Amino acid sequence: MTWQPQRLPNDHPPAKCGSIGVLLVNLGTPDGPDPGSVKRYLKQFLSDRRVIEIPAIAWQPILRGIILNTRPQKSSKAYTKIWTDRGSPLADITSRQAEAIAEEMGQEIVVDYAMRYGKPSIEQRMTELTEKGCDRILIAPLYPQYCAATTATVFDEVARVMGEMRWQPALRFLPPYHDNDAYLGALASDLGRQVSALDFQPEVMLLSFHGMPQRTLERGDPYHCHCHKTARLLRERLSDQPGFEGVRFETTFQSRFGPAQWLEPATDDTLIAEGEKGTKRLVVAAPGFAADCVETLEELALEGRDEFVEAGGEQYAVLDCLNVSGSGLTMLESLLRRELSGWI
Repeated sequence: MTWQPQRLPNDHPPAKCGSIGVLLVNLGTPDGPDPGSVKRYLKQFLSDRRVIEIPAIAWQPILRGIILNTRPQKSSKAYTKIWTDRGSPLADITSRQAEAIAEEMGQEIVVDYAMRYGKPSIEQRMTELTEKGCDRILIAPLYPQYCAATTATVFDEVARVMGEMRWQPALRFLPPYHDNDAYLGALASDLGRQVSALDFQPEVMLLSFHGMPQRTLERGDPYHCHCHKTARLLRERLSDQPGFEGVRFETTFQSRFGPAQWLEPATDDTLIAEGEKGTKRLVVAAPGFAADCVETLEELALEGRDEFVEAGGEQYAVLDCLNVSGSGLTMLESLLRRELSGWI
């Protein structure tokens, strides 16, 4: 008797399966630099219980009554300074990272990107991936250093989306890679290339990470330790490279918000202190950011320059994040392939 494949009835709904998806996830960005778009973005971002660890009954009146009526105007000015004809730099770079990784992975893997806050949302992209037949998805938060306010909130949102799915895909999550050799090697290579292209020899290099409230450390979050480990290992690699002879390295934290005590030393305070004590040539790198954004392009590159120069500094440069550099993409591909082992 000859075996015959089972035929589905004509009215059977289509159901694709068998594909593998990769979803790169970054923090997020407003749809535009105008105050209205910034307000919508900040409302979603600052309503996350992981980001603001204050009971909603106390926080929401402050957020809606004060912050969302004042902060969007200030933030809008910052976004306007960095907005391009391709839109938000963060969204543009993350999109190009996904496109480049997709080319390297080939047709076997469906690669896309999402923003934790704003568009495209995690819910939208996960829905699209499952509709394309992805029954296995690797979620890749682009945060080298783990923090509950970044990495964990991606998991929270993915779990929320999964809770509404009838047919759930199998999931894997890219773990933090703050001390990964491929990550550190990519940073050392790319930062070394950029420093060698400068027209001055830096005296000091600040390794600036996004700040977090001090209480995150006190409550057991490993973020502070991850940042310092990255800084130490990166410093060890860079110290041996040409262009870094005699350079003094400092680890700092930027983007303070609100009256709470934040991780120290603060980047802005350090820039002013360095200028006042006679440092003339300084460079800043932001190894915790996978892509340039308002925090690097405006806060560090523009505000930071003004602070350093006004305090007495002379030559100042902010180095690019890994973005879509060759070393950065090679690193990211290697991390993803490691996590996809057994699926491909």
